Amino acid sequence: MIFVTGDTHGQHDFAKLRFFANEINIAGKDDYVIITGDFGAVWSEKTLEDDLKPYESLPFTVLFVDGNHENFDLLNSFPIEIWNGGKIHRIRNNIIHLMRGQVYEIEGKTFFTFGGATSIDKIYRTENISWWQEEVPSDKDMREAQGNLQKVNFKVDYIITHSCDERALYYPPLVGRTFQTDKYPENAILSEFEKKVEYKHWYFGHYHLDGDLTDRKTVLYNEIIELK
Repeated sequence: MIFVTGDTHGQHDFAKLRFFANEINIAGKDDYVIITGDFGAVWSEKTLEDDLKPYESLPFTVLFVDGNHENFDLLNSFPIEIWNGGKIHRIRNNIIHLMRGQVYEIEGKTFFTFGGATSIDKIYRTENISWWQEEVPSDKDMREAQGNLQKVNFKVDYIITHSCDERALYYPPLVGRTFQTDKYPENAILSEFEKKVEYKHWYFGHYHLDGDLTDRKTVLYNEIIELK
């Protein structure tokens, strides 16, 4: 079984995963919950073990794309390996970072992943301590994505991102949110994938909202839902 949810921010929004684990009959580590960015538990080398311990105790495997509130120096210090057809950082046995621009096959379904976003609060943060320039996808990330998508003829079952394409900003429940008045580089980048990629459903986080924008696009925060 594969489920998907929104940002967890380390232990700040972790309780939803614990509640979910207690409420639903998850068989084991071959079941997955995908976090759509701002995982946040790989934040401090000093507190890493304590921050990851609650996630390690979950009965399922946690997969996550990176958001904007990540320590990219620490996250990128983990070795890269290949898992289910794409590059990952294996944080722990049951905690896996799905890297940008990858295509994975999980339970017979294909997933395109592309994390990253702009921190609108970075004026209150300190570079390389509480925000990192790597939060915004780069040209290298785009080239990686293009190459991997070409291999599958730009066709996947699911897209998992942290932010969303520009068009999505004009659909409820996102439309009218004050911090969406300005578009950011990642919105334009993700719009390119919207134009080129054939997909069944697109899930993203970042906006601290839950809702279906269309019958093929869903924003998530608190809800944990099974893939449509």
